[in-house]
Amino acid sequence: MKVLVAEAVTPAALDVLNAQKGWEVVIATPDAYGPHLADCDALVVRSQKVDRSVITRAPKLRVIGRAGVGAENIDLPAATAAGVLVMHTPGINAVSVAEHTMALMLSLARMIPAATASTTSGKWERRSFVGHELRGKTLGIFGMGSIGREVVVRAKAFAMHVIAHDPFVNPQAAVDLDVELVSLEQLYAASDYLTLHVALTPATSKVINAASIAKMRDGVRIINCAQGGLVDNDALLEGLRSGKVGGAGLDVFDPEPLPSDHPLLKAPNLIATPHIGGVTEEAKDIVGVRIMEQVVQYLTSGVAVNAVNMPTISPEQYRTLGPYIALAERLGTFATSISSGNPKSARFSYTGRVAELTTQLVRNAGLAGLLNGSLTHKANLVNAMQLASQRGLRVAEVHEKQTSSYTDTVRVELETSDGTVSVEGALVLGNMRLLRVNGIYCEAKLDGHITYVVNEDVPGTIGAIGRVLGAASINIANFSLGREEEAARPGEPLLAVAVIETDCTVPEAVLTRLLEIPAIKQARMIELHA
Repeated sequence: MKVLVAEAVTPAALDVLNAQKGWEVVIATPDAYGPHLADCDALVVRSQKVDRSVITRAPKLRVIGRAGVGAENIDLPAATAAGVLVMHTPGINAVSVAEHTMALMLSLARMIPAATASTTSGKWERRSFVGHELRGKTLGIFGMGSIGREVVVRAKAFAMHVIAHDPFVNPQAAVDLDVELVSLEQLYAASDYLTLHVALTPATSKVINAASIAKMRDGVRIINCAQGGLVDNDALLEGLRSGKVGGAGLDVFDPEPLPSDHPLLKAPNLIATPHIGGVTEEAKDIVGVRIMEQVVQYLTSGVAVNAVNMPTISPEQYRTLGPYIALAERLGTFATSISSGNPKSARFSYTGRVAELTTQLVRNAGLAGLLNGSLTHKANLVNAMQLASQRGLRVAEVHEKQTSSYTDTVRVELETSDGTVSVEGALVLGNMRLLRVNGIYCEAKLDGHITYVVNEDVPGTIGAIGRVLGAASINIANFSLGREEEAARPGEPLLAVAVIETDCTVPEAVLTRLLEIPAIKQARMIELHA
C-alpha cells in the first residue's frame, strides 16, 4: 500500500501508518505530490483541494481521507464516479469548535475586537463598549450533533436558556441535556443568540436568508462555525447594516476565503476568523490520528467509518454484513455472465437474517458484480449506484419473510431486453453457495473457474460435455446438476442446468465446441475470485 499525505500531520498520526508492515508513506505538499499520484492507494488531506484532475491522475486511488469535518474541498462527484471512498472525521474536534463558538459569542457580547483595536490605538473609550451578559439570554442551536451538544454544556455554564431545533435528534437526549426542542420558526423568534451546527444540504443551503432573518428578534446575534453555505452573505450584510442583526461571528464563509474586498468583511459588528474553529493543538492530534486509523481500517478490512459518499457502517456491522456483500457481488457477476441483451432493471431480494439488516452495501455489491462485466473501469461499493443510474438501470430491493430451507439467502434478478435471469445464493457454514439459477435448484460453490451450461435434459449430454472438456485437457473439479420440475410446453424435454467447476479457464473455442452438442442451448464461462 502507498499512502500519500499531502499536508503536515503530527508524529502520532504518522505512527499509525508506519506501523503497517510493507506500507510506503509519502509526505509531500500538493505542489510536489504529482509524481506520487499514479500509484497511490490513499490520499490524506486537511484543507487542500482535491479536484477532478487530481483524482484522474490517481488511477489506483481507493480512499481519500479528510482530517476534518465535511468534504467541501473534495470533488465528491468525481471521487464517487471513480469509485474512490471519501471519509472525514466528524465529532473529533467537537470540543474545539464548541469552544470557538463560545469565544465568538463572548466577543460579540463584550465587543472585544473593537475594544482591543480602540485601546491599542491609544484610546480609552470605556463608555463606548458597554456589553451584555450571556446570563439569562436565550441561545438557539440549529443542529444537535456532537458539536451542538458540546455548546449546550458550555452555554449552561454561563446560565443561558438553551433551545434547539433538530428533527433527527432523540427527544430523550434533549431532555438529558435540559434543552427545549422547538420548531425552526420558534428558534428564529425566540433566540438572542443563534448558532449553526448543521450539515450543508440542499435543505439547509442559505437557511439564514432575508426571510429567516425577518422572523428573528431585533438585535439577534448569529454565529456560524459550521458551513459557509448555510448563510446568504447579502442577506446577512443587510441585516448587520440595518441593525436587525446585532452582530455576527463567522468562522466559515462561502466561498473560502472570502475576497478581501467583499463588503461583508467591512460590515459593522462582524467578527471574522479564518476557519479555525477546529484548529487547536489537541484537535490536530486527535483528528490526524483518527483519519489515519480510518484509512488503515478501510484498506486492510474494507470497513468504511465516517464515509461521505457511501453508506457508513461500524466494524461490528461490517463483520455481520461482509459475507453477504461478497455473496451479492458474486451472484451479480454470475447473473450478468449468463444474461444477454441490454440491462433494464435489477432486483435484490433477501430472506432470513440478512433481510433484517440495512442492505445498501449488499445491494451496491450486487450492482458492482452486474456492472463490471460491461464497464471499462471498475464498479465498487462507492460508485455502483451512480453508475447504475447513469445507465438507466432501475434498482429495487425486497426484504422477504423466510421462504427457503436456508436461513439466509440473497437473490439477484436481472431484467434485460432479452428477458430475465435470476440467481440465488446462501451462506452455508460460512461458505458462499449457489442455490438456484432461473428457479432451477443447482447447488454449487461460488468460487473459481465456472462453466455454466443450459441444455435439454436428454441422455448422453453429460458424457458429451465431459468428452469435450477432456479432449481440451481441462479437468473437472465439481459438476452440479439441476433441472426444471416441468417443461415449459407439454411434450418438450425438460431444461437442465449444469454448473461445472474446472481447474482452469475454459477457452472460448472450447465453449464453441460445447455449443455444437445438439442438446446444449447455452455455455458461458464465469470467473469468480476474491
